Amino acid sequence: MKVKFKRLSPNAIIPSQQHSYDAGYDVTAVEETTIPAGKWALVKTGLAVELPEEMELQVRSRSGLALKHGVFCLNAPGTVDAGYRNEIGVILANLGDKDFPVRIGDRVAQFIFQTPKHPEILEVEELGESDRGLGGFGSTGI
Repeated sequence: MKVKFKRLSPNAIIPSQQHSYDAGYDVTAVEETTIPAGKWALVKTGLAVELPEEMELQVRSRSGLALKHGVFCLNAPGTVDAGYRNEIGVILANLGDKDFPVRIGDRVAQFIFQTPKHPEILEVEELGESDRGLGGFGSTGI
């Protein structure tokens, strides 16, 4: 299976794995910005993608940024649908106590390629029983 990327900026870097067995492909920033503590910003990747019709691209946080700086993808996982052809952006949030600088070439997120399921959706009058029943939000304890 092949996925096509187009550079929209001279600073764009085609996503790549750090190790051949990694699930995620690192994606980098093409512009410098600063994300103030407690705020979020759209970080440009300078990339557009052509995905096979049966695939989605998920934008996910990098664990090191989250642990060390409190910086993560706000809508993770973000979804890029197969028909989208515009620039891919990463919404980064900063829960850290310091402003977070983003430099050109910084690895800011990772891309995961998935094949979504498309079930038949049915409207019904009643749902079947389950062991959980109507319990929700903390009903099973901590």
